[in-house]
Amino acid sequence: MTEVSLAGSNPLMMDTTAVKDGDDYVINGQKWYTSSADGASFAIVMAKTNPKAPPYLQASMIIVPCDTPGFNLVRNIPVMGHTGEGYFSHAEILYQNCRVPRKNLLGQEGHGFVIAQERLGPGRIHHCMRWIGICNRAFDLMCARARDRVISPDGRTLATKQIIQSWIAECAAEIQAARLMVLHAAWRIEQDGAKAARKEISLIKFKVANVMQMVLDHALQVHGGLGMTDDTILAFFFRHERAARIYDGADEMHKVSVAKQILRDYEGRQIK
Repeated sequence: MTEVSLAGSNPLMMDTTAVKDGDDYVINGQKWYTSSADGASFAIVMAKTNPKAPPYLQASMIIVPCDTPGFNLVRNIPVMGHTGEGYFSHAEILYQNCRVPRKNLLGQEGHGFVIAQERLGPGRIHHCMRWIGICNRAFDLMCARARDRVISPDGRTLATKQIIQSWIAECAAEIQAARLMVLHAAWRIEQDGAKAARKEISLIKFKVANVMQMVLDHALQVHGGLGMTDDTILAFFFRHERAARIYDGADEMHKVSVAKQILRDYEGRQIK
C-alpha cells in the first residue's frame, strides 16, 4: 500500500495504477515497505483501478507473482542500519508496465479499502499480542540480569537498588494492563465485530506499542553496555520494534481517532 513520496497514514493518497488492457491489468508505480518481499513468490499490490470512482472505491488489491516482467525489487530498505532478509525485510518495489491477468484481482474491483480495513483490525490485535510476547521476553531478561549482575565487592547485585526494583514493578504493572486491554479488545471483536471495536483497537495500538518501548528501554538500561550489543536479543528488538508506533497507523492518528469517538458520546449529554 505505502508509497515513497505520499503520506502512508492516508491510504487515499496513492499514485500506483492498474489499467485494464484486454484480459490483463498493467501496473505502474513505486511502493516501499513491501513487507517480506525478499524471497517471496508473490506480492499483493494496492493500486488505483477506478480513479473516477468515489475515493474509497478507487483502489483494488491484485496478486503479482514476483517473477513477472516489470516487477522490480529495487532493494531491501535499511531500517535502523539493517537491511534484513526474508520475513524481516521491507522492500522498495518498482512496477513498470507490469502485466498480470485480471483474474489475479482479490475480491471485487474497487474494494481494496474494504479488504484493507477487514485486515487492519485483527492485524493490530496480532501486533499487540506479539508485542506483549516481546515485553515478557525483555522483562525476563531484565529480571535475570538484575538478579545476577554483581555491582560491588560485597556481592550486592543490581536487584538491590530501589530504582531497579521500581522499574521492575512498573514494567510488571504495565505489561499486565496492556495484556488485559488486548484481551478486552479481542473479546469486543468476537462479540460485535472489528468495526464496532474501533475504539478498543486504537487504544491498544498506541498503548501496547508504548509499553513495549518502555519495557525494552528499561531492560536495555539494566543490561548496560551488554544491552547495546547483539549478544542479547534486546538491541534487535529495540531497533526493529521502534516502528510499532508508526506502522498500521501512527500513535497520533489513533489518539485523535479515539478522542473523536469519545467526544461524540458526550454530545447532548448534561454533566453535573
